[in-house]
Amino acid sequence: MDFLGIRCVLLDIEGTICEISFVKDVLFPYALKALPAVAHEKWDHPEFVQYRDEFPPDARQSPDSFIAHVDELTAKDVKISYLKDLQGYLWQTGYKSGAYSTPLFSDVPLKLQAWHDEGITLAIYSSGSVLAQKLLFEHVQDGKGSTTDLRYLISAWFDTVNAGPKYTKDSYEKIAGELGTKPESMLFISDNAKELDAAKAAGMYVLFAIRPGNPEAKEVPKYPIAKTLEDIVLRPD
Repeated sequence: MDFLGIRCVLLDIEGTICEISFVKDVLFPYALKALPAVAHEKWDHPEFVQYRDEFPPDARQSPDSFIAHVDELTAKDVKISYLKDLQGYLWQTGYKSGAYSTPLFSDVPLKLQAWHDEGITLAIYSSGSVLAQKLLFEHVQDGKGSTTDLRYLISAWFDTVNAGPKYTKDSYEKIAGELGTKPESMLFISDNAKELDAAKAAGMYVLFAIRPGNPEAKEVPKYPIAKTLEDIVLRPD
Protein backbone atom coordinates (compact mmCIF):
# COMPACT_ATOMS: atom_id res chain seq x y z
CA MET A 1 0.00 0.00 0.00
CA ASP A 2 1.49 3.31 -1.10
CA PHE A 3 0.66 6.65 0.48
CA LEU A 4 1.75 9.93 -1.02
CA GLY A 5 2.54 13.01 1.03
CA ILE A 6 2.32 11.47 4.50
CA ARG A 7 4.33 13.46 7.06
CA CYS A 8 3.11 11.77 10.25
CA VAL A 9 2.03 8.27 11.27
CA LEU A 10 -0.32 8.12 14.27
CA LEU A 11 -0.46 4.70 15.92
CA ASP A 12 -2.79 2.91 18.28
CA ILE A 13 -1.04 0.40 20.58
CA GLU A 14 -3.15 -2.56 21.68
CA GLY A 15 -3.96 -4.82 18.73
CA THR A 16 -1.98 -2.59 16.37
CA ILE A 17 1.68 -2.70 17.36
CA CYS A 18 1.48 -5.32 20.14
CA GLU A 19 -0.86 -8.20 20.92
CA ILE A 20 -4.05 -7.52 22.84
CA SER A 21 -3.13 -10.44 25.12
CA PHE A 22 -0.12 -8.56 26.51
CA VAL A 23 -2.44 -5.95 27.98
CA LYS A 24 -5.30 -8.29 28.90
CA ASP A 25 -3.32 -11.25 30.21
CA VAL A 26 -0.14 -9.63 31.57
CA LEU A 27 -0.55 -5.96 32.43
CA PHE A 28 -4.12 -5.99 33.78
CA PRO A 29 -3.53 -8.98 36.10
CA TYR A 30 -0.27 -7.49 37.38
CA ALA A 31 -1.99 -4.25 38.34
CA LEU A 32 -4.79 -6.11 40.12
CA LYS A 33 -2.31 -8.27 42.02
CA ALA A 34 -0.15 -5.31 43.04
CA LEU A 35 -2.97 -2.97 44.05
CA PRO A 36 -4.01 -4.42 47.46
CA ALA A 37 -0.57 -4.03 49.03
CA VAL A 38 -0.09 -0.59 47.50
CA ALA A 39 -3.55 0.64 48.55
CA HIS A 40 -3.17 -0.52 52.15
CA GLU A 41 0.45 0.56 52.58
CA LYS A 42 0.30 3.91 50.75
CA TRP A 43 -3.33 4.94 51.24
CA ASP A 44 -2.43 8.41 52.56
CA HIS A 45 0.98 8.71 50.92
CA PRO A 46 1.20 11.70 48.52
CA GLU A 47 2.57 9.44 45.79
CA PHE A 48 -0.60 7.33 45.83
CA VAL A 49 -3.11 10.01 46.86
CA GLN A 50 -2.79 11.79 43.51
CA TYR A 51 -4.15 8.67 41.79
CA ARG A 52 -6.60 7.70 44.54
CA ASP A 53 -8.31 11.09 44.56
CA GLU A 54 -9.11 10.96 40.84
CA PHE A 55 -11.67 8.23 41.64
CA PRO A 56 -15.29 8.97 42.68
CA PRO A 57 -15.83 9.59 46.43
CA ASP A 58 -17.79 6.34 46.91
CA ALA A 59 -14.84 4.34 45.60
CA ARG A 60 -12.29 5.82 47.99
CA GLN A 61 -14.01 5.43 51.32
CA SER A 62 -11.45 2.78 52.27
CA PRO A 63 -8.67 0.73 50.67
CA ASP A 64 -11.03 -2.24 50.34
CA SER A 65 -13.78 -0.25 48.59
CA PHE A 66 -11.14 1.23 46.29
CA ILE A 67 -9.75 -2.19 45.40
CA ALA A 68 -13.22 -3.56 44.71
CA HIS A 69 -14.03 -0.65 42.42
CA VAL A 70 -10.81 -1.09 40.45
CA ASP A 71 -11.50 -4.82 40.11
CA GLU A 72 -14.96 -4.07 38.71
CA LEU A 73 -13.72 -1.47 36.23
CA THR A 74 -10.93 -3.73 35.04
CA ALA A 75 -13.29 -6.69 34.55
CA LYS A 76 -15.49 -4.50 32.35
CA ASP A 77 -12.43 -3.06 30.53
CA VAL A 78 -13.70 0.44 31.21
CA LYS A 79 -11.56 2.97 29.37
CA ILE A 80 -11.69 5.83 31.83
CA SER A 81 -8.79 8.16 32.49
CA TYR A 82 -8.46 7.74 36.25
CA LEU A 83 -8.26 3.95 35.94
CA LYS A 84 -5.67 4.23 33.17
CA ASP A 85 -3.60 6.65 35.25
CA LEU A 86 -3.61 4.24 38.21
CA GLN A 87 -2.69 1.29 36.00
CA GLY A 88 0.28 3.19 34.58
CA TYR A 89 1.47 3.97 38.10
CA LEU A 90 1.20 0.32 39.16
CA TRP A 91 2.88 -0.99 36.00
CA GLN A 92 6.05 1.01 36.66
CA THR A 93 7.18 -1.46 39.32
CA GLY A 94 6.57 -4.47 37.09
CA TYR A 95 8.55 -3.05 34.20
CA LYS A 96 11.44 -1.86 36.36
CA SER A 97 11.66 -5.16 38.25
CA GLY A 98 11.74 -7.15 35.01
CA ALA A 99 8.46 -8.95 35.76
CA TYR A 100 7.53 -8.38 32.13
CA SER A 101 8.61 -6.44 29.04
CA THR A 102 6.86 -5.33 25.87
CA PRO A 103 6.51 -7.85 23.00
CA LEU A 104 5.98 -5.56 20.02
CA PHE A 105 5.09 -7.33 16.79
CA SER A 106 8.35 -8.24 15.04
CA ASP A 107 7.83 -5.85 12.13
CA VAL A 108 7.26 -2.81 14.35
CA PRO A 109 10.72 -1.77 15.67
CA LEU A 110 12.46 -1.91 12.28
CA LYS A 111 9.63 -0.14 10.45
CA LEU A 112 9.35 2.62 13.05
CA GLN A 113 13.12 3.08 12.91
CA ALA A 114 13.00 3.32 9.11
CA TRP A 115 10.20 5.90 9.16
CA HIS A 116 11.99 7.85 11.87
CA ASP A 117 15.18 7.89 9.79
CA GLU A 118 13.19 9.11 6.79
CA GLY A 119 11.95 12.11 8.77
CA ILE A 120 8.41 10.84 9.30
CA THR A 121 6.91 12.08 12.57
CA LEU A 122 5.67 9.21 14.72
CA ALA A 123 3.03 9.69 17.41
CA ILE A 124 1.00 7.43 19.69
CA TYR A 125 -2.71 7.77 20.51
CA SER A 126 -3.97 5.23 23.01
CA SER A 127 -6.64 4.93 25.68
CA GLY A 128 -3.80 3.98 28.03
CA SER A 129 -2.23 6.91 29.87
CA VAL A 130 0.80 8.71 28.48
CA LEU A 131 2.80 7.27 31.38
CA ALA A 132 1.74 3.74 30.41
CA GLN A 133 2.60 4.40 26.75
CA LYS A 134 6.10 5.58 27.62
CA LEU A 135 6.71 2.63 29.93
CA LEU A 136 5.66 0.27 27.15
CA PHE A 137 8.17 1.78 24.71
CA GLU A 138 10.90 2.05 27.35
CA HIS A 139 11.00 -1.71 27.96
CA VAL A 140 10.72 -3.39 24.54
CA GLN A 141 11.93 -6.97 24.12
CA ASP A 142 14.97 -6.98 21.83
CA GLY A 143 14.84 -10.67 20.90
CA LYS A 144 18.12 -11.33 22.69
CA GLY A 145 16.80 -11.80 26.20
CA SER A 146 17.08 -8.14 27.12
CA THR A 147 15.13 -4.92 26.52
CA THR A 148 15.66 -1.74 24.55
CA ASP A 149 14.30 1.78 24.97
CA LEU A 150 12.45 2.96 21.84
CA ARG A 151 10.94 6.13 23.26
CA TYR A 152 13.28 8.20 21.08
CA LEU A 153 11.32 7.11 18.00
CA ILE A 154 8.11 8.78 19.19
CA SER A 155 7.68 12.55 18.88
CA ALA A 156 4.37 12.88 20.72
CA TRP A 157 2.12 10.91 23.04
CA PHE A 158 -1.67 11.31 23.20
CA ASP A 159 -4.31 9.79 25.46
CA THR A 160 -7.96 10.52 26.21
CA VAL A 161 -6.93 13.22 28.71
CA ASN A 162 -4.72 15.43 26.55
CA ALA A 163 -6.42 14.69 23.22
CA GLY A 164 -9.98 13.63 24.03
CA PRO A 165 -12.13 10.55 23.27
CA LYS A 166 -10.88 8.30 20.50
CA TYR A 167 -14.29 8.11 18.80
CA THR A 168 -14.67 11.84 18.10
CA LYS A 169 -13.39 13.78 15.11
CA ASP A 170 -12.35 16.73 17.27
CA SER A 171 -9.72 14.62 19.02
CA TYR A 172 -7.91 13.88 15.77
CA GLU A 173 -8.16 17.49 14.66
CA LYS A 174 -6.63 18.50 17.99
CA ILE A 175 -3.78 16.02 17.57
CA ALA A 176 -3.04 17.33 14.09
CA GLY A 177 -2.98 20.86 15.47
CA GLU A 178 -0.65 19.87 18.30
CA LEU A 179 1.70 18.28 15.78
CA GLY A 180 1.52 21.23 13.41
CA THR A 181 0.47 18.86 10.64
CA LYS A 182 -2.52 18.94 8.33
CA PRO A 183 -4.82 15.92 8.84
CA GLU A 184 -4.51 15.05 5.16
CA SER A 185 -0.76 14.55 5.72
CA MET A 186 -1.35 11.99 8.47
CA LEU A 187 -1.92 8.23 8.47
CA PHE A 188 -3.73 6.68 11.46
CA ILE A 189 -3.46 2.91 12.07
CA SER A 190 -5.82 1.16 14.51
CA ASP A 191 -7.71 -2.09 15.02
CA ASN A 192 -10.87 -0.21 15.98
CA ALA A 193 -13.27 0.79 13.19
CA LYS A 194 -14.96 3.53 15.25
CA GLU A 195 -11.59 5.19 15.81
CA LEU A 196 -10.87 4.99 12.10
CA ASP A 197 -14.26 6.56 11.35
CA ALA A 198 -13.40 9.55 13.55
CA ALA A 199 -9.91 9.96 12.11
CA LYS A 200 -11.26 9.69 8.55
CA ALA A 201 -13.88 12.35 9.34
CA ALA A 202 -11.05 14.62 10.48
CA GLY A 203 -9.38 14.19 7.08
CA MET A 204 -6.70 11.59 7.88
CA TYR A 205 -5.76 8.54 5.87
CA VAL A 206 -6.54 5.37 7.82
CA LEU A 207 -5.62 1.68 7.88
CA PHE A 208 -7.42 -1.13 9.68
CA ALA A 209 -4.94 -3.32 11.59
CA ILE A 210 -5.61 -7.04 11.49
CA ARG A 211 -3.07 -8.66 13.78
CA PRO A 212 -2.57 -12.06 15.44
CA GLY A 213 -4.80 -12.32 18.49
CA ASN A 214 -7.26 -9.64 17.39
CA PRO A 215 -10.98 -10.49 17.36
CA GLU A 216 -12.23 -11.23 13.88
CA ALA A 217 -14.01 -8.30 12.28
CA LYS A 218 -17.78 -8.85 12.41
CA GLU A 219 -18.11 -7.19 9.02
CA VAL A 220 -15.78 -6.81 6.08
CA PRO A 221 -13.62 -3.78 6.98
CA LYS A 222 -14.51 -0.77 4.88
CA TYR A 223 -10.96 0.56 5.14
CA PRO A 224 -7.70 -0.76 3.67
CA ILE A 225 -6.19 -3.54 5.78
CA ALA A 226 -2.69 -3.71 7.27
CA LYS A 227 -1.52 -7.12 8.48
CA THR A 228 2.03 -5.86 8.86
CA LEU A 229 3.68 -2.45 8.77
CA GLU A 230 6.02 -3.85 6.12
CA ASP A 231 3.17 -3.57 3.59
CA ILE A 232 3.04 0.21 4.02
CA VAL A 233 5.09 2.46 1.74
CA LEU A 234 5.20 6.19 2.43
CA ARG A 235 6.39 8.24 -0.53
CA PRO A 236 7.42 11.91 -0.49
CA ASP A 237 5.44 14.49 -2.46
